[in-house]
Amino acid sequence: MNPSNLKYNSKQELPISGEITSQSPSNIALVKYWGKKPVQIPTNPSLSFTLKNCHTITSIKFVKSEGFSFSFKINGQLNPDFLPKLDAFFLRIKDWVPFIFEYKIEINTINTFPHSSGIASSASGFSALSLAISQLEQKITGLSNTDKYLKASFLSRLGSGSASRSLYGPCAIWGFHQDIKNSCNEWALEYKSIHHVFENYQDTILLIDKGIKKVSSSVGHNLMHNHPFSKKRYHQANQHLKELVAILKSGDLEKFILLTESEALTLHAMMMTSNPYFILMKEGTLSTIEKIWDFRTNSKIPLSFTLDAGANVHLLYPKDYQQSVMNFIKSDLIVFCENQQYICDEVGSGAKILNESYA
Repeated sequence: MNPSNLKYNSKQELPISGEITSQSPSNIALVKYWGKKPVQIPTNPSLSFTLKNCHTITSIKFVKSEGFSFSFKINGQLNPDFLPKLDAFFLRIKDWVPFIFEYKIEINTINTFPHSSGIASSASGFSALSLAISQLEQKITGLSNTDKYLKASFLSRLGSGSASRSLYGPCAIWGFHQDIKNSCNEWALEYKSIHHVFENYQDTILLIDKGIKKVSSSVGHNLMHNHPFSKKRYHQANQHLKELVAILKSGDLEKFILLTESEALTLHAMMMTSNPYFILMKEGTLSTIEKIWDFRTNSKIPLSFTLDAGANVHLLYPKDYQQSVMNFIKSDLIVFCENQQYICDEVGSGAKILNESYA
């Protein structure tokens, strides 16, 4: 589909008011996206696991108004830090969903996990908001469910690139890849061709550092423009995505571990070799990685890790080994977690509408 086909084209009467509540999960990239071009176009494709428990619930209340305005609360509190991002988002989507600008909107959002800590809170937040907006468009125009999710993925990307992937589960691919049919840079692609071992794959997130990152992902992406290793990295990412698609189909855990850990370390290597360089890992991150490697060698349990753009460690493993891994966390890893906190999650199914009402 051409992006121009997503343009809003309706003269139907708009609802006077209403409320839509949506839920969208975070996701964890296995093949990492790092680097982008205007506007929110990735420099390499990425593939992610969609999560289940780490999600955002967003409610939009809207009423017809002579001028557009919005308010925003997160976890019940006004948070002005998010307003510039939302202003930029609404400016970017204006030509695609002009109807939303005929309303006064109240946005209320709740996260089940700490934002700006390396867990993709912007991904779940923007995808939840975009799905609610696309649901309103469906009410007005009769948009199909398939196109509603595609439109939501497209809009999400304009808020946060990785948000485009959160609409779909159990996996999603975002970014053009010559070997992936229908892949594109403007929205993500649902990916379901996975071995049964990955259908309920576990992701236990060790909260090494719950604080706000010193360097945002947006800044990190921009530093790839003049990075000395950027071209090699983009080539590697394309190759890794092709390999990972085959691994997800076959269920080869040894190859899965090698590829995903390499991707995690490469992501942070890009940060440490950019100009200016920076480090988002903490001492606890490195200690945890070493403990994981020792545990895997000694136990033969296929426990691996990945990292996002932060200090937290995502432990990836088959559900059959859940109890053994939990014992390991409590005995060896919890000491590295801030306030001994971690989140138990697993592969999920994507975003959904919880309820809607109109007047």
